[in-house]
Amino acid sequence: MKYTMIFRLSNAFPGIRSKGDKQSLMPLAYRILTFVISLFLTGVFWIAGFIYFTPFASAINYNNRILESSDFSRQDLTDSSFDHANLRKSDFSNSNARGVRFFSANLSRTNFTGADLRYADLESVRFTNANLTNAILEGAFCTNTLFDGSIIDGADFTDVYLRSSVQDKLCNVAKGTNPTTERNTRDTLMCP
Repeated sequence: MKYTMIFRLSNAFPGIRSKGDKQSLMPLAYRILTFVISLFLTGVFWIAGFIYFTPFASAINYNNRILESSDFSRQDLTDSSFDHANLRKSDFSNSNARGVRFFSANLSRTNFTGADLRYADLESVRFTNANLTNAILEGAFCTNTLFDGSIIDGADFTDVYLRSSVQDKLCNVAKGTNPTTERNTRDTLMCP
């Protein structure tokens, strides 16, 4: 089979072949064929690797921006950062905000209905009058977070560490069960 491939290549390049010497043609034709195939496979592997390793959602830095009344609903915001951002009256409903940083952000009157905030950094956030209905806050970091006047019906606070004064305020208004995790809000807050 090697000789037939060499003869076909040698027919395409008649100047390469010397009469009757099949052995002298084999190394040159084999090298050309190997080089062409290796270029092709290298290109295929680069393209496949680029497609496979390209993230579907890229983290975006929104730090220190004024984004009042912005619409982030139904978006994948995984690992994005909103540190010190003003997001008053913004809409994050049904968004994927896993691992998002909202450090010291103003989220008053913001809609987080059905949002996934698992493992988000919510330290020093102002959730004043925010709507957290059916939001999942599992494992979120919530030290010094204000929830004054927030709606937390069906919110999941599993493994969220809160100051006891904040926990007491939330327990006074907590009700409902999260439709995604099927956990009772009062149970996740460890209310008495």
